[in-house]
Amino acid sequence: MRIGELAKRTGTDVETVRYYEKTGILAEPARNSAGYREYKEEHQEQLQFIRHCRSLQMSLSDIRVLLNFKSSPTAGCHGVNELLDHHIERICHQMANLQVLEGQLTSLRQQCGEPNSVQECAIMQNLSEASDAHECACHTSQVQ
Repeated sequence: MRIGELAKRTGTDVETVRYYEKTGILAEPARNSAGYREYKEEHQEQLQFIRHCRSLQMSLSDIRVLLNFKSSPTAGCHGVNELLDHHIERICHQMANLQVLEGQLTSLRQQCGEPNSVQECAIMQNLSEASDAHECACHTSQVQ
């Protein structure tokens, strides 16, 4: 199959397929006599695996490691578990950061109760003060 068909079958943008090939995360296909890439079912399976991992917010470097594990099916899965444990830790850290961000944005939003002009908007004033290295409403109640 050609790149367009592979992209369509997997719901992947053609440029993304090319990028994955360029970075070596997707095996480079053979080319036919006209120079077109000729993908096989293995490419589709590999691309679906990559897309599934990406949907779980895994980095390309982590996916590369998982693909290496996948190429040694009889090896133990301790490394896979370890990689996933680290990924879970990163996600927990990101969630904590997002909760802090939510609190900051909520505090900032509470500064403006009535529609005013942008010039009188407390949100805009707070954002400007923060840029001038002054304390602002969104960072005063948060622990950094």
